[in-house]
Amino acid sequence: MFMRSICRAFTTRPFKVLGVQQVALGHLDKNVLTNFWSNQLGIPKIGNFQSETENVNEDILRIGEGDNAVEIDLMQPIDPEKNPKVHKIALNHFGLWIDDLRACVDYLVANGVQMTPGGIRRGAAGFDVAFVHPKSTGGILLELVQHPNPPRK
Repeated sequence: MFMRSICRAFTTRPFKVLGVQQVALGHLDKNVLTNFWSNQLGIPKIGNFQSETENVNEDILRIGEGDNAVEIDLMQPIDPEKNPKVHKIALNHFGLWIDDLRACVDYLVANGVQMTPGGIRRGAAGFDVAFVHPKSTGGILLELVQHPNPPRK
């Protein structure tokens, strides 16, 4: 009976993960990262983002085009002593495209998943985002990103 309930919960999930949206890497000096990822590998830098609230100064790179593009966010903390410490761990977080972010967050919270403070908000790339706390993922911060053109259900 318990297993049947778990399986039913998985089949009634009101959202779909559509793919990887980003990978975020942290360092005390983002220029070290940018030199390797952009200058050495040739991945184009498409922007910058800075937020006191998020304690982040980042360069945004992009691999690929359109719906299959993946961001590489190269982050350094504005203040290394303040949280969140975006440079610890070096793989800070990665992002998944979600077809219905609100339904996803509501579902996860209802199922005991811990989200970070801040709720759904506009992210560095201009999409709505929410973060799953590392306590719920086994140690990695997970960013959920509203896909701009989700496939119809």
